[in-house]
Amino acid sequence: MLLRRDLIREYVILPAICRATFASMNSRDTAKKPWTGRFTAPTDAFVEAFTASVDFDRRLYRQDIAGSIAHATMLGAVGILSDAERDAIVAGLEGIRRDIDRGEFNWSVALEDVHMNVESVLTERIGPVGKKLHTGRSRNDQVATDLRLWLREETDIVLDELKRLRQGLLAVAEREAATIMPGFTHLQTAQPVTFGHHMMAWYEMLTRDAARFTDVRGRLNHMPLGAAALAGTTFPIDRAMTAGLLGFDAPCANSLDAVSDRDFVIEFCAAASLLMAHLSRFSEELVLWSSAQFDFVDLGDAFCTGSSIMPQKKNPDVPELVRGKTGRVYGHLMSLLTLTKGQPLAYNKDNQEDKEPLFDTVDTIKGSLRVYGDLVPVMTVKGDAMKEAARRGYATATDLADYLVRRGVAFRDAHEVVGQAVRQAIELGVDLADLPLETLQGFSPTIAADVYDVLTLEGSVQARDHLGGTAPRQVLLAVQAARTALAAEDRARPR
Repeated sequence: MLLRRDLIREYVILPAICRATFASMNSRDTAKKPWTGRFTAPTDAFVEAFTASVDFDRRLYRQDIAGSIAHATMLGAVGILSDAERDAIVAGLEGIRRDIDRGEFNWSVALEDVHMNVESVLTERIGPVGKKLHTGRSRNDQVATDLRLWLREETDIVLDELKRLRQGLLAVAEREAATIMPGFTHLQTAQPVTFGHHMMAWYEMLTRDAARFTDVRGRLNHMPLGAAALAGTTFPIDRAMTAGLLGFDAPCANSLDAVSDRDFVIEFCAAASLLMAHLSRFSEELVLWSSAQFDFVDLGDAFCTGSSIMPQKKNPDVPELVRGKTGRVYGHLMSLLTLTKGQPLAYNKDNQEDKEPLFDTVDTIKGSLRVYGDLVPVMTVKGDAMKEAARRGYATATDLADYLVRRGVAFRDAHEVVGQAVRQAIELGVDLADLPLETLQGFSPTIAADVYDVLTLEGSVQARDHLGGTAPRQVLLAVQAARTALAAEDRARPR
């Protein structure tokens, strides 16, 4: 059975927010559009709603108004606007910004996007001079500029949240520098490490993420404004002045590329995808560690939920949800790559579809970083349970092999000896360190009484006292170095 066209429109195609706006159209929705001179018939009402972006791009209003104020200031400086015209435009735009901040602005679907909504109200308020604001620019370079301004601000917030989480990890690493836990490969107990060392591994991953976002910020900080529709403008604009007013490093060098480039959006989402991959790995470990089977950490009641039917449950919902949200960020990256792959130069309407994936990616990573920034510093680390797990897993077997090698035994022979010793310990239900000396010497006569110095968990981690090693002293040195680097990183950030 075929669905009626109006039902398809109402329930399949239009998002809920678009339906709500469409149902509450105000008096400006029938106003003349800024491009109707070429047309002889009005836009179909459904097409109007289907092609409009105002329901999501309105969140760019502060950047749009800031860009317009800078543009008007520049037009005044080069003599295209009089001082009075410039001042009227700037005052009108500031008034509109205040109204939007207060929630007192009526948005119109008929005016398509944030740019035309702002410009239309500006003209209503200050008269025909408002129509001069668009001189020397196009919505093509306007939206590209707005998006770069918005993403620059959001990238700074992401970097702040990354810094907060990294500081939290450093605090935990310092506090737990000597707390012994099993290190794993293949999720099997491998060698003992310290919990502080493990936290510093997380720190290193996030430090690479911060570097990637810093790189993204540097490349996106170039201004498209002045490229106009695609070829530049015949007016004597001063692009360097506008770029300076808006805090850009420089104007974009090529007008065709300026209006069509969305590399900065894709690059941000690629960095976000790697960040979420790291947070998802953290999540997986926290889910395991907080289970009754591991019992390594307690995440705190504030970050968990219960079961509606099983009263004993304490579910690690925060890490599970972060792990789940990783998939949507990956999807947004693939969406954006697909969006751009077939577009000819220059601007195409396809690029309207860049914002919702980007907006959701930004919201997702900010929320994930914030909740982990709150969770990590306050989680309870159960050192006794971790140490017991390391003891049960024969984590010092490699230390025994290294001991034999240092006494002249070939590594492959040492490997065989230790395997036999582990099998004996398993049969007896004891740790390697609990085997009597005579039993160990039965596997290799080179073993002496000092073997117990390396068979203890403490001895194992202390022995790895080199740069990058798990020894508590090295963990504390790594924390100190990281704090110094964080301070330098913070000083180098643009403000």
